[in-house]
Amino acid sequence: MADDKNKKPIVIKRIKKTAGGTHGGAWKIAYADFVTAMMAFFLLMWLLSSTTKGDLKGIADYFRTPLKVALWGGSGTGDSSSILKGGGEDLTRKAGQIKRGELPPENKIINVKINSQEARRLERQKELEKLKELKSSIENAINNNASLQQFKNQILLDITSEGLRIQIVDEKNRPMFQIGSAQLEPYTKEILHEIGKMLNEVPNKISISGHTDAALYSGGSKGYSNWELSADRANASRRELIVGGMTEEGKVVRVVGLSSAVLFKPEEPLNPMNRRISMIVMNKQAEEAAQHDGGVVKTGLEADDEENNGAAKAPAKVAPAAPARH
Repeated sequence: MADDKNKKPIVIKRIKKTAGGTHGGAWKIAYADFVTAMMAFFLLMWLLSSTTKGDLKGIADYFRTPLKVALWGGSGTGDSSSILKGGGEDLTRKAGQIKRGELPPENKIINVKINSQEARRLERQKELEKLKELKSSIENAINNNASLQQFKNQILLDITSEGLRIQIVDEKNRPMFQIGSAQLEPYTKEILHEIGKMLNEVPNKISISGHTDAALYSGGSKGYSNWELSADRANASRRELIVGGMTEEGKVVRVVGLSSAVLFKPEEPLNPMNRRISMIVMNKQAEEAAQHDGGVVKTGLEADDEENNGAAKAPAKVAPAAPARH
């Protein structure tokens, strides 16, 4: 019993930790986060107000760019109005994304093509009407001029794929040039003077070509042939057109001699009508071809819309050997 009395009781103290209440520090952390967020917000507002519109657009485009396009490149950007940012209906696209609403409708493309074709057709029709008016003016001038009426059968007018063609051809007893020479006869000069006055009625450019028959050229300088003779006659005609009143500056874009390569009557290579001067009042398409030395390369829509409205030309025939011209 004495031992039990000498034993001290064991006392266990349990300290209960409680929050500091109004004197604690947890609220300070929350307040600091709030102040930091407000500072970031006002800093963002200040940056936005001091940034130009161009920079803002660049920033917006940057955040709309899909990660794959940003890393490896591509032609498309994200769609800000799409539910899936940077997405679209076509999930197989690898280089950017496009919504259906951003694609031009197929019927709109067709309408643009039709409108382009219609505009070209109207332009050609208007140009053709002007050339027909010029043709009528030349015919009326010939009919009203007593001195030119006798040469009516030697002045041939027609509309070709290149424009209005005016041909002055020889007759058996009424040549335009002196035999074997580029010297014009007086009545030929009169014809060219009348035509030269009328060519200024239209802005179209002029092409002049000289032609001979298939008779071999004889006499003159060594090496001088029908090629040189036809070119000299074409150039002599150009000079007489200018004398008659045709504008000299930029009106003529081509003067060529074709010898007997393009015969008027292929079946009769020695026919006097093969000796002629051909002047073409060119349409726009022919002008472009002449000014680009054979034409421009057509691709895409231009190649698809090209219309073959020209008359087919018969291949030049090789003329048989002919006696020399004296």
